[in-house]
Amino acid sequence: MSEMSCRGLRLRPLNRALLSVFVPFITCAAFAQGLHAAETDVLTLSPVRVEEGRGVDEAPSERSGRYTVRRSRSATGLNLSLKDTPQSVSVLTRAEMNDFRLNSVNEALAASSGVMVEKVETDRTYYTARGFDITSFQVDGVGVPFAYGNVYGDLDTALYDRVEVVYGANGLTTGTGYPAATVNFVRKRPTPDFQASAGLKLGSWNSRRLDGDVSGALVESGRLRGRLVVAHEDGDSYLDRYGRRKSVVYGVLEADLGPDTLLTLGHSEQYNKARSPLWGAIPMFNTDGSRTHYVRSTSTAADWAYWDSSIKTSFAELSHALGSDWQLQAQLSRNDQVDDSALLYVYGTPNASTGLGLYSYPSRYAMHSRRDLADVRVNGGFEWRGLRQELSAGLSWSRSALSDTSYYGRGIGTALPSLEGWQGDYAMPGFDASIDGSQFATIQRSAFLAARVRPVAPLQVILGARATASETAGVSYGVSRESRASEITPYAGLVYALTSDWNAYLSQTRIFNPQYQQDAQGNFLDPVRGRSTETGLKGRVFGLDANLALFKTRQENLAEFAGSVGTRSYYSGIDAESTGFQFDLAGQLTPQLEGRLGYTQLSIHDDAGQNVRTYTPRRLLRASATYQLPWLPGLKLGTQVSHQGDVYAFYNGWELRQKAYTLVDLMASYVLDRQWTVSLNLRNLTDEKYLSSLYWGSYGQGYYGAPRNLSVALNWRY
Repeated sequence: MSEMSCRGLRLRPLNRALLSVFVPFITCAAFAQGLHAAETDVLTLSPVRVEEGRGVDEAPSERSGRYTVRRSRSATGLNLSLKDTPQSVSVLTRAEMNDFRLNSVNEALAASSGVMVEKVETDRTYYTARGFDITSFQVDGVGVPFAYGNVYGDLDTALYDRVEVVYGANGLTTGTGYPAATVNFVRKRPTPDFQASAGLKLGSWNSRRLDGDVSGALVESGRLRGRLVVAHEDGDSYLDRYGRRKSVVYGVLEADLGPDTLLTLGHSEQYNKARSPLWGAIPMFNTDGSRTHYVRSTSTAADWAYWDSSIKTSFAELSHALGSDWQLQAQLSRNDQVDDSALLYVYGTPNASTGLGLYSYPSRYAMHSRRDLADVRVNGGFEWRGLRQELSAGLSWSRSALSDTSYYGRGIGTALPSLEGWQGDYAMPGFDASIDGSQFATIQRSAFLAARVRPVAPLQVILGARATASETAGVSYGVSRESRASEITPYAGLVYALTSDWNAYLSQTRIFNPQYQQDAQGNFLDPVRGRSTETGLKGRVFGLDANLALFKTRQENLAEFAGSVGTRSYYSGIDAESTGFQFDLAGQLTPQLEGRLGYTQLSIHDDAGQNVRTYTPRRLLRASATYQLPWLPGLKLGTQVSHQGDVYAFYNGWELRQKAYTLVDLMASYVLDRQWTVSLNLRNLTDEKYLSSLYWGSYGQGYYGAPRNLSVALNWRY
């Protein structure tokens, strides 16, 4: 795009190059007339009037520099303050991600108030909260369907302004009511004023990262705005032979089509290339039942193994003010993920004396996943008896299609040497022994309605329901995936103002979640059903947002690992009940001290009173704080602490236990001048040796988390 090809659009000199980046996303013809008219008009903004119960959507957290936000739509679709939301909500803001260099989604969620990051392998991760799997994800408040409840690769956080986590069942906004948590990734958006930043980070194991972010108005009137975010990271690892490279690019445009209409177009791409990744993990037991004692760097990956993936996401949003404080929003999005890998799985139980007894299982894997989504919703409010009432309603449709192929390698069952000192020198076989795979698609349709009714000033009643129908067709490794399920999940919440600073609340919702796990006969388990209840207090103390919640959840037919037939795992449905409490505190205690604290304690039992899902810690504490020294204003010091109670699992009747442990991270940054900042981050200060997860402990496998490591970064901001 140039001034010659788009006459009448006078571009700021600094932004000509930026605008040219977005040519694939937008054409001049669509906007020339409206933008040209905007050049000659004087825009006058009406004064903003703030009323009780009324508020604009939350501003980007990058503007505030705080560790919390005031409002969120993640729980109900309504624009509620955190204090008026009848569920626990924790937020990881851009300021905290920058301070502690949380550049991946795994790092960010591992620092969140109550999410467990279950890294079963180097490039496959599950997430849990309050003892259950997290299968509900949102992007900008819109539910995103997942074929499986895990994430491949290393998703980058450069795209996001903040990460919001709503704890408990959340079927009102995500289509299902699974009672763990819903994670909402809120994207960065263009800014009206020009801003730019860049950073260089160097760290342990030859890791290096370069990122950039530029944003601003692209025309004189400010009616066309753009943002471009890029990042590149490469490095080795504490694990033998393992390394990873990733590249990220994200471009987004906002265009004011008129005084009441906003069009947003965006596209992002991420490429991951993993060298010698784990498939499975290292054995935890010897043949005599004793624990193995490998060094932390031990890996079962072959020297030729790789796992490459690409994730491409495109989206279009249209927001239109209907008048009388009502707004219509529509979104279309597509997500394409392609994976290609050649991996070595190591199975067996080693002899305690010789280390022998392990065998090979090589395989090559190709996967393509596509998720299409359409979502339309309307939000607004009205006055009744002098009090503000709010409504939100919407329709959504999604299709998730997955096609994968496994090419099994020759030499399956070949004996391997002891892992002690092994360099991964296993000859790469031909992957033509046999072929199997999957090809299936899931279509989900849903409609929701939510309302906040205020019959009297102190009381808010939040009511809603979501009707969901899910249909799956296809096959997975020779087994039919034909299934249909539908349900209406109601939601009810009460919020009562005890004082101007404190609210009491109660919420309850039903649970409905289709399952992809199969039983021993290869049949898919019926959907999970149940009920989730939460009650608590929310308010402000010493200027901090505080939340104390008591929760109780009952689930029926929840999938639990029951064994294996060859390489195929099978599951049985169990009834489980989780009870506990969660405490969150976040905000600015003084002008210099910013922090966040979260603590969760729970118990999970089956109908017989036996502990279940024992790989989930019953106690979890997360805390972070930064302090700017008043006598040296340019220096900021901080720490992050994560403590979890002991967890255990059983393999062949042997107990695999990870004792309680604490991880401590430190940070320091110094502002050299108004543009340059240098920072240092130290992770795992005490060099704790711990297993990264026991989520797959029933397989008798695991691997160790990263030892003490250091990084230094130099950042520039315009």
